[in-house]
Amino acid sequence: MSLTLKGADAAPVQTAQMIAVSSIVIIALYAAAQMMADIGSLKIGYIAGLSIDGGTFIYPITFTLRDMIHKKLGKKAARTIIIICALINLVMALFFALLTKLPADPSWGLQNEFAAILGPVWRIVLASIAAEVISELLDTEMYHLWVTKITAKFQWARVLFSNAVSVPVDSLIFGLIAFWGLMPADTVWSIIAANIIVKGIVTIISIPLIYLI
Repeated sequence: MSLTLKGADAAPVQTAQMIAVSSIVIIALYAAAQMMADIGSLKIGYIAGLSIDGGTFIYPITFTLRDMIHKKLGKKAARTIIIICALINLVMALFFALLTKLPADPSWGLQNEFAAILGPVWRIVLASIAAEVISELLDTEMYHLWVTKITAKFQWARVLFSNAVSVPVDSLIFGLIAFWGLMPADTVWSIIAANIIVKGIVTIISIPLIYLI
């Protein structure tokens, strides 16, 4: 025998289901953006006289998605998801490393190209993960500080404040660990500057997302 909830009794159940579904969507988007950014970072582009890694165009969205997770599920959940996604990215790098060692079918003919592009450069991988964990955890603390010590109003301001602190930290950690000593200093600082500029622009564009929660 099944029970069917009607009227006021059904409302709490429907609300709980909506919360669960929206939480899953936000977490999935956060994890996907993290992975795409890490893969995109393998490409170093050149735009308007500045060197820039490809992950920069999508990674800043993770800060606002993290803010959305924080707002919806709390500080502890945000921290947990940051660590889990770092582990996912590490496993992804290990998986690509394994694939590059896997013997290729002779008829395929793209083993060298696959290894050259997706074979992990461990210095970049570790720099990316370190930058993600430190900056995202810092973003968590800044967001929490704004909400608890300054004001719960002005949701756009809490996103802007937390990202304004975490974005430069992320760019500095990644750029210095990944490229310092491997590229000319001017190129490294160009990458860091381009990262901060682009991430700042994406942050501003992504601010309205916080109002979806």
